[in-house]
Amino acid sequence: MPECPELHLAGRYINEACGALVFSGGVERSAVGRGPEVPFSSEAYRISATARGKELRLTLAPLGSAGAPQELVFRFGMSGSFRLCPAAQLPRHAHLRFRTRDSPPRVLCFIDVRRFGSWRLGDAWQEGRGPCVLSEYQAFRENVLKNLDDKAFDKPICEALLNQKFFNGIGNYLRAEILYRLKIPPFEKARTVLEALKEQEQERRRKNPSLTLSKKLKLMRENPDLLELCHTVPMEVIATEKHLSDPDHSDNYAAFKSWLQCYLVPGMSSLRDRNGRTIWFQGEPGPMAPKGQASRKKRAQVESDPEAVTPKDPPPASRRRRRAAAKPPVPAEEEEEAGDGPRKGRARRKKSVAAAGALPEPEVRVKAERRRRTPARRGRGTAPAV
Repeated sequence: MPECPELHLAGRYINEACGALVFSGGVERSAVGRGPEVPFSSEAYRISATARGKELRLTLAPLGSAGAPQELVFRFGMSGSFRLCPAAQLPRHAHLRFRTRDSPPRVLCFIDVRRFGSWRLGDAWQEGRGPCVLSEYQAFRENVLKNLDDKAFDKPICEALLNQKFFNGIGNYLRAEILYRLKIPPFEKARTVLEALKEQEQERRRKNPSLTLSKKLKLMRENPDLLELCHTVPMEVIATEKHLSDPDHSDNYAAFKSWLQCYLVPGMSSLRDRNGRTIWFQGEPGPMAPKGQASRKKRAQVESDPEAVTPKDPPPASRRRRRAAAKPPVPAEEEEEAGDGPRKGRARRKKSVAAAGALPEPEVRVKAERRRRTPARRGRGTAPAV
């Protein structure tokens, strides 16, 4: 899922790629996009972006005095992103589209393959989200330390780190990397971890009441605490993904994967927290770990032998197994949303069974006899003697 570094990079990409472009016309929405129609149209307007935590705000500003600007706030869900592409080569799953006025025209697309992303009209950030760990670090730090009595900190630290009221922008891979670097067990009580940090800060201020900003920054780099890593670790991701001007650049994911120290790294252990999210860690999980759940270790993937002989026409069973292995597991968030849909096949089978049970006994027997004979009639040649 995109976290605050990805939202920040998306905002920077839009500003760099679209800063000199003039857009024109209305905003196009796909029939299946998870957001409202955008009631905006202009002969000439520009687009700019601002990111905050896990949200990104677009501003559509008409040139001259041709009307009021329109603002939209996006959440990226599991797979949202922006891309500028030629109008003749629109990508699939482009759910919101902004066309340029140049010739040939280009289109800025909001792309979301899994359709968990959304947008809403207006400039307001989502209510209840705390200060951004990237762009509002000092306010973020104060918001956490002054609210340690909140019941959110009764939970394990790995679960508290996903609470956007206090850790706006932190997601699954960032929490794993932050806790790993400090060797904090993921299922240690959040209040225990953060109260110790608060005491250390008070002690530091008492010893050095006149610390300058440069000295504070030096101490932060040399001995970072958990809240400081909530700021510096996302900054590392931004610096790592340097091929910013091209979101499809193949080096982006390779650089990110080599940067990871814990998340999905072979040799690390994992457990599901109480929200169904997988946390990666090393060592003991901590005193609040879920009962009756054994931690799993990530195994190193063995590279396939290029000279190995592959059967040309594998049997159907092995084909099914291979397709199942290739299909990625559905994340917990998707399972929750997908679980609400009707299960038609199962309901139909139950209905047919119930209907059969309501028939008189002789009729049920006749229908069963017909079903037994059907394969024999459809097969080739004479049916074997019973």
